[in-house]
Amino acid sequence: MIFDYQNLFSNDQAITADAASTNVIKAQSLVGADSGPGEPINLDVRVTTAFATLTSLDISVQTDDDEAFGTAVTLSTTNALAAALVVGYKLPVVIMPSGLKKYVRLYYNVNGSDATAGKIMAGVVASPHTTVIGG
Repeated sequence: MIFDYQNLFSNDQAITADAASTNVIKAQSLVGADSGPGEPINLDVRVTTAFATLTSLDISVQTDDDEAFGTAVTLSTTNALAAALVVGYKLPVVIMPSGLKKYVRLYYNVNGSDATAGKIMAGVVASPHTTVIGG
């Protein structure tokens, strides 16, 4: 999987409490955003450092017309992730929801106990990664 730095929300971002992604992306610059209506914009979200002592984590896609996200709108949220948060875990293919405003970010919501460790790599990719075995 190839990440484009300009389409990266989090680059090994430590998530030990509720936090917005380190980076905010302009919606018009997203890979695939100009592909036409109905074309999916894929997110790749993966764990790069295992989470410790975390109860669970939700990841939301948020958008706003203000880069400071003063009136953020949540477009979608994952189910609570818990046991899967080990190194190498990759969320199933996530497609950017419709309704984007000028800016987009991810928001990490820690549920229950805060994590003492755990990092995420997340960004927009041209197409989801698929593995071919024996091809």
